Amino acid sequence: MKHFKRIRSDVPTEPFLAEIASVDDAWANATGRQEKIAVQREALAIPLRGLRKSMIHGRARRDVHESRWTSGSVNFPKARAFIEEVAAELDCDLSRAKIVCLPAGRRVYPHIDRGEYYRLRGRYHFVLKSSAGSWLKAGDEEVRMREGELWWFDNDEMHEAFNDGDEDRIHMIFDLLPVALRPRTEEAARKALAELGEVV
Repeated sequence: MKHFKRIRSDVPTEPFLAEIASVDDAWANATGRQEKIAVQREALAIPLRGLRKSMIHGRARRDVHESRWTSGSVNFPKARAFIEEVAAELDCDLSRAKIVCLPAGRRVYPHIDRGEYYRLRGRYHFVLKSSAGSWLKAGDEEVRMREGELWWFDNDEMHEAFNDGDEDRIHMIFDLLPVALRPRTEEAARKALAELGEVV
């Protein structure tokens, strides 16, 4: 397969699910995904890492490389540690991350993640809960990811998801920047600052 690659299998998911369950109203604290991203309107999300707003400097959000842990991520130390571990293993820098719930019968509509931020990064899905296996399509390929599996997939291709099971489907989704590409993101930030006439 060219658009998908399984990275890990049989990772215990119970500690992560227990961590989510321990946080009151975890899914209700952030609704931007449903309200602002039409193709994601049927999904719920817990932001763990987001773009660093102070570094937008006139760029579109899809072109902002800098990210940081959200204030709410302190409630999810196991999730944070997992993402950090995978980033270190793959020699990558942390980027944006979230935990996403797609309820039964709901979908993520076909789209491509466009912009400089996405073009340089790999997108990873860690399946925490999926009764029927998580169906995902990218380009002309389809997979059914199982609980405890970590996958890379090519979100530069047209992709979509559908929960055809009878329970919530929960994934940890995160982006990683290969360390070798770090200079390109630093240069993009310098250019954005220079265009605004700010000191670099």
